[in-house]
Amino acid sequence: MASRPVLAFLEGEGPDARGRTLFDVLGFDDAALELTHDFIQWLFPLPEPSGAVPDAPVLTADDMQAIHDSILAQCALAAATDRMEAFYRATSSWLRLHDHNHLRITRIIRSLRLLRGDEEADAFRAAVLSMVEAARAPVSARSRGYWSTA
Repeated sequence: MASRPVLAFLEGEGPDARGRTLFDVLGFDDAALELTHDFIQWLFPLPEPSGAVPDAPVLTADDMQAIHDSILAQCALAAATDRMEAFYRATSSWLRLHDHNHLRITRIIRSLRLLRGDEEADAFRAAVLSMVEAARAPVSARSRGYWSTA
């Protein structure tokens, strides 16, 4: 397990780089989700290094397979998706032309596509776009473009 810290984190068995558990992060209130910038890379890892968080996990092919095969990690990704969707439904500060949450949304969609599949990624994207449309938010075409290709 130690050789795969991101898997340990997603299975609720190990901490992120700051010592937080999956359950700590999922328990963040909306203000903490907005103000904390180094958790999303652990909830929704990617195979590329994070430009914003140097100690964020970088998925290997073995990590991706292990996460696919882990019922606990799949449950964690589902819970993380639900939590982030609830956050976006409950807050509106991200519903503007440019916002750091747009990068998070791209990461979430891409990570879900890699780790859970197209259906889950497309469902999250559709939920976000529905919120944007309902609010008539001026989210940039660039952000929407990233979401559609993630």
